[in-house]
Amino acid sequence: MNQLEGVVHKYYRDNIDTDVIIPGQYLKIHDHLELAKHAMEGIDAEFSRKVNEGDFLLCGRNFGCGSSREHAPIALAKCGIKAIIAPSFARIFYRNAVDGGYLLPIEADEETCRQVENGDRITIDTLNSKLVNVTQGGKAYDIKPFPRIIAKIIEAGGLIRLDPQKLIDI
Repeated sequence: MNQLEGVVHKYYRDNIDTDVIIPGQYLKIHDHLELAKHAMEGIDAEFSRKVNEGDFLLCGRNFGCGSSREHAPIALAKCGIKAIIAPSFARIFYRNAVDGGYLLPIEADEETCRQVENGDRITIDTLNSKLVNVTQGGKAYDIKPFPRIIAKIIEAGGLIRLDPQKLIDI
């Protein structure tokens, strides 16, 4: 999964927590597609109906703070979000997203996050650590490369699918 393309859904504010991503009253839902209908409901009740498969969510710093609920990356992924772009992530959310193989946490600096607009079509090249804004005439931005161990987990599709032998060279 080196090249991704989709539309940006921008909710640029810091500290979007897991209660906003998937409100607590939905935590007993076990059907992931049903859970996805409530993704980001704490900010936008229409969010899940706006997203198409492969789209991106763009937010501010410390995305995913709060409780360690795995429901948050599951809900976002199952409603169609392929990656989240933010200047920083809460560590537990970051690892839940990667380890579960749900979606990619893409770190981009704040200036990049401010310049990309809601509705822009972008491509993300994880191999070369680039974000290209197609809507804005191909303007390119650097994104933070994944650490080697995280790249290996992503490549495997999640921690549970990772062959431990692939970690020997790290």
